[in-house]
Amino acid sequence: MTPPAGERAPRPVADALARALDRTAGSRAIPGNAVRPLADGPEIFPAIEALIDGAARWIHFENYIVKDDATGTRFADRLLAAAARGVRVRVLYDSLGCRGTGRRFWRRLRSGGVLVRAFHRLNPLRPLRSLRRDHRKYVAADGVRAVTGGFCFGDEWAGDPARGIPPWRDTGVEVCGPAALALEHSFLRVWAAAGGEPLPEQPPAAVDECGDAVVRVVEGIPGRWRMARVTQLLAASAAERIWITEPYLVAPMPETAALASAARDGVDVRLLLPGRTDLPALRAFARVGYRQILKAGVRIWEWQGPMIHAKTAVVDDRWLKVGSSNLNPSSLAANYELDLLVDGRQAAQEAAAWFLRDLSHAVEIVLRPSAVARRLPPAVVPAVAPARASLAGRRDRSLRAVVTLRQVASGARRSIAGAVFFAALGAAALFLALPRVMAWVVAIVSFVLALGAARHILARRRGD
Repeated sequence: MTPPAGERAPRPVADALARALDRTAGSRAIPGNAVRPLADGPEIFPAIEALIDGAARWIHFENYIVKDDATGTRFADRLLAAAARGVRVRVLYDSLGCRGTGRRFWRRLRSGGVLVRAFHRLNPLRPLRSLRRDHRKYVAADGVRAVTGGFCFGDEWAGDPARGIPPWRDTGVEVCGPAALALEHSFLRVWAAAGGEPLPEQPPAAVDECGDAVVRVVEGIPGRWRMARVTQLLAASAAERIWITEPYLVAPMPETAALASAARDGVDVRLLLPGRTDLPALRAFARVGYRQILKAGVRIWEWQGPMIHAKTAVVDDRWLKVGSSNLNPSSLAANYELDLLVDGRQAAQEAAAWFLRDLSHAVEIVLRPSAVARRLPPAVVPAVAPARASLAGRRDRSLRAVVTLRQVASGARRSIAGAVFFAALGAAALFLALPRVMAWVVAIVSFVLALGAARHILARRRGD
């Protein structure tokens, strides 16, 4: 049936999810890409080195944490060598994430011809602006090839095989094709937001196709909640599985509800979270929230190796999300983030295989031991079987790969209570010992916050 004149023909229902993702992510589906998932620093770092060494015109290097240790120096040397051969090199780092990196490190890069910018230096007069961090991880060459993901540049991500120190578990992805050009434009927008000068060279108007993967570039922008809404949409549309690896889980209620609803509807929802972490307080808060999602049927594993820092999601046999966004309000609402949403069976299946492999180094958290045997489907047993051998001392062999929620939650509650106790005690002692000084401190901090809020209001009014 032909629609009346002046009316648009309805789009097929099959396009509904893709159309919703385009609007939610603030991006479009980009076909014609080659996507190669990369596991851990020993795979990610060589890919980045090859990218830097093969650059002909420019290199864009952006990260939240760049340390001045052996790994950071290794890449600084590479960037300086590229600059020496005439490649335009730009480095964008976050001033908060790199607060422990010495000034000498950045001076060395600048003296070698590298253009270096710090993103949003902390300013007490602009507190709201200071909360917005550049949490993205991105390296690209010439606008045609890029590597992004959850990795940073420090010895933790490289490990030390000679000393038997494994690297942090992380995931990146190498992209070749038109999506790399979209990533390039994303970098230029954040570079400009950080005060970077305009580029004398221009990205190519188009890039040749490299493969058949369809990719959406999801730019996290403060206040937009893009990745949060993408997560809700994928959870609502999932038919078979949602497998998420997340290092810093403090999910807002809408994302928690979306995952719980999918689990109640029979979707296989699994979370792989760190058993040990660089932010123990954040892990304690995450553990306190385990009970709610476990009751809904979501299954939780805790990684038993070093820190797991990957931020990935596999939905059914179609979607793979890899990037820098964490499932917590700071990442979803306040930071600049960068994620790729890959629409492709091959990438999703490869990531699913990695997820099952990671479960072999994890233990499952359950509400009660008696329910474990009934809840473990046969397909999951091979994934957790290797972990059982490392957990000796339990009477029931079928329960060696699990621990009860009570065991982990009790420690989490003690950790939070201890932090609150010492913070409150310290504040009370300071007010008793130095009442006038503390009153002035509170007054000054309140005044600075009020001034910052007023400047933000005036700036928004001028923008309107």
